[in-house]
This record gives sequence, C-alpha cells and structure tokens, in this order.
Amino acid sequence: MNLENIHSVYFIGIGGIGMSALARFFNERKIHVSGYDKTPTPLTDLLIQEGIDIHFEENISMINQQADLVVYTPAIPATHKELVWYQHSSIDVVKRSDILQSISQHMQAICVAGTHGKTTISTLISHILRHTQYGCNAFLGGISSNYGVNYWSSENTCAVIEADEYDRSFLKLQPSIAVVTAMDADHLDIYGTAEEMERCYLQFISQVTDTLVYKHGLQHSKDFNAPQKVSYSLQNEAATYYASDIIMKNGCYTFNFNKEEKLIGELTLNVGGMHNIENTVAALAVCDLLKIDFEKTKIAVADFSGVKRRFEYIIKNEKVVYIDDYAHHPEELRMLISSAKTLFKDKKVSVIFQPHLFTRTRDFAEGFAESLDLADEVILLDIYPARELPLEGVSSQIILDKMSLNNRHILSKESTLKWAQASQLQVLITAGAGDIDTIIEPLKQILSEK
Repeated sequence: MNLENIHSVYFIGIGGIGMSALARFFNERKIHVSGYDKTPTPLTDLLIQEGIDIHFEENISMINQQADLVVYTPAIPATHKELVWYQHSSIDVVKRSDILQSISQHMQAICVAGTHGKTTISTLISHILRHTQYGCNAFLGGISSNYGVNYWSSENTCAVIEADEYDRSFLKLQPSIAVVTAMDADHLDIYGTAEEMERCYLQFISQVTDTLVYKHGLQHSKDFNAPQKVSYSLQNEAATYYASDIIMKNGCYTFNFNKEEKLIGELTLNVGGMHNIENTVAALAVCDLLKIDFEKTKIAVADFSGVKRRFEYIIKNEKVVYIDDYAHHPEELRMLISSAKTLFKDKKVSVIFQPHLFTRTRDFAEGFAESLDLADEVILLDIYPARELPLEGVSSQIILDKMSLNNRHILSKESTLKWAQASQLQVLITAGAGDIDTIIEPLKQILSEK
C-alpha cells in the first residue's frame, strides 16, 4: 500500500483508541480525514478540535464518497451501512492492521505484543525515545499521561507500535524489534483454542527481523524463531535483563537494572504496581538494544507518568486512594488487585469490576472469580457487550456464583454511586474495558467531597 498517493481518508470507528492514532497520523500529514463513530467521547471531541470531521449517525449521505481510502475496525459489524456501501464502491477498504503493516514495512518498527502490559510498555518505550531525543513515531493503545495523546510523530524513521492480537492483526506487522509479554488465552471467539493463539504468537515472532525481547519463562520459548533473542523478568537472574533491590515507598519504587549479572544502574519509577517494574525492565531492554545512554534513560523513566487507565491514581491522599485500570482479563485483574494490596497493606481494598464481552465472561468466569476474591469487597456491574449479542445464561452472576468472598454484590452504575456515597472507602479500584470510565468522575467527586 502506497500511503504517499492518498489525499483523503475515511474512518469507520474513528473514536477507537487505535483508529484515532491512525487518524492523527494522516491528519498531521495534511491529508483530509473524516469518519464515523457510534457515540461522542472526549477522544472524538479532541479529534474534532484537531480539524477532523466526525459524525455519529450511521448515514450514507454523511460519508465522504470521494475518499481515496477507507479504514475500518474489526469491531464494526459486517452489516454496518457505511461499510457495506464502501465495499460495493471502487474505493479501497482496508482494516487498521493493513495501515500498520505498511508503516512497519517502511520504518524501523518496534512492536509490543502480549496479552498483558503491551500498552504500558509501548508507551514507556515511546516516552523514553521522545524524552532522550532519539525520536519515534508512536502508535499507542492508550493515552499517555505525559502528553495526553496516543500518537506522535518524529523525523526519525522509528515507529513504536502496539501489536494487537485481536483478529490476528499483529500477524501483518514486520517488526525489527518485538516485545512479547504473555501468551495467555484470550479472544477465544477469534482463535477457538489457546493452542491456536499460541501458534499465531509463534508466527508473529518468526516475522521479527532483528531482536525478540520476551518475558522469561514463557512457554514455547525454545521454539521462538528470531535472529536474536533476549529475555526479561521482574527479578529472575536467569533472564538477560532483570530488576533487583526493589524499594517501595508511597506507591513509588526505586530499583536496580541489571543485564546478565552486570549492574547497569539505579532508577526511580513513579508509577504504582510491581508489574510495572517488570514492564519497565522490558522497555529498558529495548532502549539498551538501541544503545540509548542509560543516564538519559534514567531521567526519562523518573519523568514517566504512566498511561490513562493503567493503574492510574485518580485520588491519592492519606484518607483515600482511588485507582482506575483497564484490566479486563483474569490475570490483569489478579496483578492489579495484588499490587494494590501490597502497596496499601493496612487498608481495605474495594473493587468495582465491569466484565467485558459475553464470550470472555463465559470462557474465564472461574479465573475472574479467583482474582476478585483477592479483594476485600467487590461490586460487579453488568457485562459490557461491545460488539457482541447476549449469550443465554451468561451474565455477571456466573462470576459472582463462583466467588468465595462474602462481601460481593451485583449493582447498576446508579446504585454503585449510591453505595460509594454510603461506604467508608479506603482503597477503591474501578476496572474494566467497557464504559465503566463514565463513572470515574462521579466517583472522584463523591470521594473528594467525603
């Protein structure tokens, strides 16, 4: 695909986090960008402010019928009127992954894949490259707290890309350097089995042209086929890169960064969660491969504010802590709650969780129950369906029934706000990938007033 000959692009699902990054990519290049999304959001508001035309009605008369290219997200139904119209026209219609494929072919692509941690790692790598003036083009799956965006550009032909496994999208990428964080079963509505998902990860790894950075201990690591392989870990000295001498204080960390028994230096991370130290080690491994000066890297890491909705402190004071996170997989939820319990040992941890997708809830109900049982109190919201239709017998109740925790309830969002008003909360966590973010501000206001 030759992106140089494109003058006008139309996006179907432009408000998605990955789609909006590509919309900004084209818009910055003075290419006319317009698009559709189902509902207005703060992100679509920003895109409109940046000069992008967006409408929120599925209407053929409102589309750009003269576009050179149409980009759509797999989350859009196949019956969507605008998508169907374009598919029957002579205009090229491609998925988001096709654009990222072209970008990865024409730049030095650093692609971060894995069931967990890829947004934080890709954002931190991009932040370090920007902060140290190495430079990169960043295509992120979250909003950087430092810069308030999910995309930025650079004259350097380096691109940091979050490699999405949904819909097998990451198989189109051609990474120079790839990071693989985990291969836990997920998206079984797409892959069918955990074994098929693992096979696709092995295929992704085989497409790496330079170096693979993988989490130490991943299964099938003996089968990883890449020109060069290095591993990372939180503290396992058998890995190529690892952390040591971790000191935790006030939700922040200092630790040593090591490479093959050699101490590189000490760093400070001002983002909560032990898993984020491991994410930082992965990012540091990439920067070491790029030969970025460690002293500059150290300053950049200390300046890193994290990613919106990734262990994000909404409120943090002596009376109450409120953390919001995108966690929507049992393992992510386990790491989230465990980290909060470790950081705030003497405080009661209350979790509001919104399950995401009927199929994921059905497939991982037992795992969700085990992770949520780590909390002291749990409120379950109804399942956020996203692209799916309801499945008979699948609701938040099946998670609740498998939990052993006594203090657990299913509530509506409205009732959840009333519960928060009446409760003495110490550490509150909201978690989920749906529209649970709509109650963040109301909860923040309730807790601030109390």
